[in-house]
Amino acid sequence: MEITDASQIFAALSQETRLGMLRLLIEAGPNGLPAGEIADRIGQPGSTTSFHLGALERSGLTQSIRRGRQIVHAVRISALRELIAFLSETCCGGRPELCGDITRLMPTLIEDDRAMVAAFNVLFLCTRNSARSIMAEAILQTIGGGRFNAYSAGSDPAPKPMLQVIDRLDALGHDVSKLHAKSWDEFMGPSAPRLDFVIALCDTLDGQQCPDFGDKAVTGAWPLPDPAKFTGSDAERAILLNELYASLRRRLDIFISLPVTTLDRLALKARLDEIGGDPTVAYARSH
Repeated sequence: MEITDASQIFAALSQETRLGMLRLLIEAGPNGLPAGEIADRIGQPGSTTSFHLGALERSGLTQSIRRGRQIVHAVRISALRELIAFLSETCCGGRPELCGDITRLMPTLIEDDRAMVAAFNVLFLCTRNSARSIMAEAILQTIGGGRFNAYSAGSDPAPKPMLQVIDRLDALGHDVSKLHAKSWDEFMGPSAPRLDFVIALCDTLDGQQCPDFGDKAVTGAWPLPDPAKFTGSDAERAILLNELYASLRRRLDIFISLPVTTLDRLALKARLDEIGGDPTVAYARSH
């Protein structure tokens, strides 16, 4: 980093609001925050927020991408590392041991994080939100690699998820601590997360119509059998549950490989339907 670059960063951070924005974006991590949410959280009008965000981006500390009608902003971790390295490279006249831990505040490896990709929010639906959608949420949260945030809900949620499902997910290494049955109403209010994909895992949700989750969400249907209706011995039901898990995992492995950022809505909808109908066809098209 050149001294002119560092001075531009410090000039951008000399304003109190911008410093607060940067701290907020550091907390949010690489997925960033929409500009509207930043404005709400710092209590500033949209125009003022945009002005300050522009100054931060011009300094190289942040970056932005467009997601639908939203502009998402995120901190550039590599820029922070370069700034720390610049400040500490001459520490104590070439004797960094006298500087304590300052030279270890950031890793020495400078990674290029300019290719910012905001996470996509995916909601899985089934009637009771006790098995299929819970499974899908846990699987995607595990394999999504930070590119996807997984949620699940139901039209008539059960008091809690099926114990056999939770036990199986736990045995397979998934984090089950936050899994719980909930109504899809939680995803319809102003404070609900923006939804990019809504995927129903049962045929008709017991004849109910899915609510409107916004015109930006791409919808799909992956009809799968309800574990609550599995019959037979404990061993037979366990086999069926394993097969259901494998079916969901296969579909979600294909889903996360889709070139989401390059396909339009109609193409994404078609690919979701392919995954729900015949995953082997969808796999062939994605490779």
